[in-house]
Amino acid sequence: MSGRQHRETEIARRIRARGLAAGRTSAQIADEIHEACTGLFSTTRIKAHRLSYGIALADVIEQVRALFERDAKPMPGIGETLLSAYESGLKRPGPEYLHYLCTVYRVEPVALGYDAPCICGHGHRMPGLLAPDPKERPQLATERELQIEPMETEPDAEEDENILRRTLLNLLNTDSNSPGQIDGPVLGACEGIRRRMDETLVSATVSAAMLDQWEEATVSFGRQYTTTAPLRLLCDVLLELSAVRTAMSRRQPIDLQERLCRMAAQLSGLSGMILINLGDHRLARSFFRTGRTAADETGDRALRAWICARESLVPLYFGDAREALNLAKKSRDLAGSTPCPAQAMAPVVEARALAMMSGVDSKKEVVDQAKRALARARNAFSHMKTEEQEDVAFGYTEKQLYFYQGDVLTKLGQTIEAEVVLDQALDKYEDHILDQTLIRLDQAQCKLIDGDVGEAVAIGTKALSLVGDEYLTDLIVRPAMALEQAIISRDAQAPGLPGYQAALRRPKQPT
Repeated sequence: MSGRQHRETEIARRIRARGLAAGRTSAQIADEIHEACTGLFSTTRIKAHRLSYGIALADVIEQVRALFERDAKPMPGIGETLLSAYESGLKRPGPEYLHYLCTVYRVEPVALGYDAPCICGHGHRMPGLLAPDPKERPQLATERELQIEPMETEPDAEEDENILRRTLLNLLNTDSNSPGQIDGPVLGACEGIRRRMDETLVSATVSAAMLDQWEEATVSFGRQYTTTAPLRLLCDVLLELSAVRTAMSRRQPIDLQERLCRMAAQLSGLSGMILINLGDHRLARSFFRTGRTAADETGDRALRAWICARESLVPLYFGDAREALNLAKKSRDLAGSTPCPAQAMAPVVEARALAMMSGVDSKKEVVDQAKRALARARNAFSHMKTEEQEDVAFGYTEKQLYFYQGDVLTKLGQTIEAEVVLDQALDKYEDHILDQTLIRLDQAQCKLIDGDVGEAVAIGTKALSLVGDEYLTDLIVRPAMALEQAIISRDAQAPGLPGYQAALRRPKQPT
């Protein structure tokens, strides 16, 4: 124990002794310790409660484990290091650990310094393992607490859902190749659902069978990510997210609450991904922030890292490579040593950001740095689970790895390697027209870098002719216009250029 910690403990011991002599409760003593020590030692409220009982970190850990054993749950992974991180403010306990820490100290989350209510939905003035009051008796869950009550819808939420349903029906009743544009009402409905999810996450019973159905639907949406038009899929995903939010508006048992938070994170992240494809980077960022809030409630490092890695694509695609690089590094730090999709995705984003910042005339050290990042991504990919390697939305696939590796090499001006990798990537993409188009635009850039302007125009024109109006969003238009400017700078009279420009600016067919 350091001298600083020793002084903090000594002050707390004296306050505790005086408090016990005066007949104060442990909660009152904890408040006095916090007030006296926070200015000197930055003592948090959760630490003040442990000091008010005069016990060590190991004592609290054993008591939490005893509560898990009492509830017939597997032994938790909480240890002294994690509890110390909670007490220092470096980490926040997840919903389950927070519930048991509240039970140990017999207080509510706010007393430990956390604003959100506990997931158990009732108070913690029950017998804990610390200085139990013999007059108190264990509180059993009442029939009311176990009853699954019908979920009520809110007028605003119902209206937003109706807007999305009408949009979805309109898309289903029109030609599948017709354009899908986000208009004002649809944007308002998207934002309304996301905002209410945020409100629920900071305030938050449903049957296990219903949760199973929602989880299956979430996985299904991930599979449809590459095959369904973005706006149509967005409507489906947000309707599911709205249903999950309604369930979360009522307190749930710990295990169900964690599953709901996981689905909320995945659906919010998937919404952000779809909105990137639709070209709305502002709303995409909002959904990723909502996803982060939900993921933080699960305590799952891999899920939090996945959200962050997906969010890094927003600045990457919309012009801020430095922010993309920072988010990718944050994702890598969140993933740590946990084998997960983000471990492969984050280094690829780092490499792409480095290539964007340096350009085709990259210095050797930048090229080497980007290639090392790609090597880390390939190594991480080899350690991922098979199901994660096959999941294009919530995992990371081999074809994605090839595509992004080719994109990096193109931006670095390494055209010989890039063309080989891009050809491999295009062979693997059979069902995702967005990525097929981006790959072809990269191939056109390679030809342009090598001085073959005519071939670059031909490849670019073919790429745009194959993509339907509903996919011709800002995600495609930006790199297509960048290719156009690069062609003009080389040869403003290039054969075929007017045809390329006409394909890029073609009028969209009305619905």
